[in-house]
Amino acid sequence: MQGKSNPVTPAGYAAMRARYDHLLGTERPAIVEIVSWAAGNGDRSENGDYLYGRKRMREIDRELAHLARRMKAARVIDPDAQPDKSRAFFGATITLADEEDVERVVTLVGDDEQDASAGRIGWSSPVARAIKGAAVGDLRSVRLPGGLKEWEVVAIDYA
Repeated sequence: MQGKSNPVTPAGYAAMRARYDHLLGTERPAIVEIVSWAAGNGDRSENGDYLYGRKRMREIDRELAHLARRMKAARVIDPDAQPDKSRAFFGATITLADEEDVERVVTLVGDDEQDASAGRIGWSSPVARAIKGAAVGDLRSVRLPGGLKEWEVVAIDYA
């Protein structure tokens, strides 16, 4: 997704921002303090606090850089502003039914906020690509690792 815009809901952007602020304002300063203290204790090669602190600081810096890139590319889209609420677009909560009438409820969100266990699927996932633009009653097929799966769109909600 390099170079492309990164669609995200307002809540998803707020969560990314909160994580960034927490890492930068709380976690990183605490680790810097531990590393400084440990460095003053002498031999750094056998100092666990120093070695772990430096490793953790690198991890935090990597995550901060990743979050900064994602937030810079983010395009916040408010699902409430969707003009055509009769079709499945970004931010929609869609109820799908398979051939055995087993229902599954999914919400189309940004790739950074996806969580399959909570029913939030990323905008560029195979299921999301298949149901984009669908209306109630439409049948959509998705090629999944387990084979071809067909779903009917039962309901679309933007609440």
